[in-house]
Amino acid sequence: MRDSEQGTGKRKRPRTCVGCGGEFPKNALTRIVRKPSGEVEADQTGRKPGRGVYICRKKDCVLRAKKRNLLSRSLKAPVPDRIYDTILSGLNDTETMPENDGGDVAGQD
Repeated sequence: MRDSEQGTGKRKRPRTCVGCGGEFPKNALTRIVRKPSGEVEADQTGRKPGRGVYICRKKDCVLRAKKRNLLSRSLKAPVPDRIYDTILSGLNDTETMPENDGGDVAGQD
């Protein structure tokens, strides 16, 4: 059953990573936001106003997004290299994401 049918509030939808296209829970991704002023920054809280995109916490995914300029395209604004550096510095080399083929997230109906 969906949460809305149980009356518990918002339905929890998976977010899509701009790098690999995989669907993950919101807390498993890093949000990058273009603020109304046009400034781009990492959003640790996930609640800053503006246009947001999500990216996996995998080094390969971040490097792919940088190489293909995927964050800039999604945000419709230039993304400075310091943003990629911030994301990469927050990664743990041993941290791994569950493999996902872009299909349904386990536990979601």
